Amino acid sequence: MGEKRVMAAGVFDLLHLGHIHYLEEAKKLADELVVVVACDETVRKRKHEPLMKEDVRAEMVSFLKPVDEVFVGYQDDKYRTVEEIKPDIIALGYDQRHEENSIREELKKRGIGAEVTRMEHYNHDLDGTRKIIRKIIDWYSMKKELEKVEGT
Repeated sequence: MGEKRVMAAGVFDLLHLGHIHYLEEAKKLADELVVVVACDETVRKRKHEPLMKEDVRAEMVSFLKPVDEVFVGYQDDKYRTVEEIKPDIIALGYDQRHEENSIREELKKRGIGAEVTRMEHYNHDLDGTRKIIRKIIDWYSMKKELEKVEGT
C-alpha cells in the first residue's frame, strides 16, 4: 500500500496563522501534503487583486514545514489540477466557499476517488488576510490622527 496524499488549496496572499494551522491539520490526514496556490487570474475573478504574484505565493508556501509539494492552479478548470495530483483526500479550509457535496459529485463524474473533508476553524484575531490588512489600515489611520493631534 502506497503513501496517502492530501491536497490543500488557497490563495495564500499574506501568510498567517490560519494558513499554517490549515496546512498542519491537512498534513495530519496523509503522508504527503500537496498544496495548490490559486493562479493570479483566479484570485482576480473570485476575490481581489492579488498582493503578490502567484509564483511568489507558491514559493513562500513551499518553504512551510508541512508542505511537500506546491503547484499553481489552472484558471480554466480547477479539477484539472486534481486529476494531475491524484489526491486521496482534498482538505478544504474552514472558510473556503466550496460546497463539499458539489465537489464530491464532480469528482465522481470524473472518476476521481478522493475523499473531501473540511478543516476546523483556527480562532486567532489575525487568522485572515483581510483581517491583517484591516489592522494595518486601522493602525496607519490612528498613527496619522495622532500625528495631527501632536502637530497642532
